[in-house]
Amino acid sequence: MEELARIAVVEDDATIRAVLEMALIGAGFRHVATYERGDDALAGIAATRPDLVILDVMLPGLDGFSIARRMRGDDSLADVRILMLTARTQPDDIVRGLDSGADDYVTKPFDRKVLLARVRALLRRGRAAVPAEGFDGLVVDELAHVATLDGVELKLAPGEFKMLVLLVENRGRVLARQRILDAVLADDRSVTERTVDVQIANLRRKLGAWAGHIETIRGVGYRVKAQGGGASA
Repeated sequence: MEELARIAVVEDDATIRAVLEMALIGAGFRHVATYERGDDALAGIAATRPDLVILDVMLPGLDGFSIARRMRGDDSLADVRILMLTARTQPDDIVRGLDSGADDYVTKPFDRKVLLARVRALLRRGRAAVPAEGFDGLVVDELAHVATLDGVELKLAPGEFKMLVLLVENRGRVLARQRILDAVLADDRSVTERTVDVQIANLRRKLGAWAGHIETIRGVGYRVKAQGGGASA
């Protein structure tokens, strides 16, 4: 689901950074953040928890090996995929990159089509499901496009499924209505922010008691609470 995947590009070369950003957006990835400095990138990654990071090695502020190690040492970033993209081509560099926590290692110069294929492959290995533990039996399998609650499949419309994925992957964070609209319903030019409220209402009905996890943040949007349930307005 390219339109929902969030990708961070960490590259100090402005030309390569722009090429990567344009290639990803052209391939259907709508949420692409770019960083020039390693220290800025690590702070941004920790704050946003992207699905995948394309990471250069030689960076100002903090090098790519250090970023990868710190990400792997942070439980909240453990499931973020890391693709190292670097001009360092020696076997020792590749081993060091993989040992630092990278999931894949691509050398420059690179072929855009091959790089995008590697990105998609890593995303397929990423957040395939939301574990039932701590979520009252909810499991969302993006690859199979199936959501189950206590082992029973939920009959969700495509927009409802995308919305549930977005909310659960961002659990604990408030998502503005416009953010949800852009990520889930942007292809339909007739929709408005009110459409988000209608979709949420439909989703809550289908989720039953689990809908207590979905909070309405008045005047802003919605969030799925990190833990616990209870009724929500």
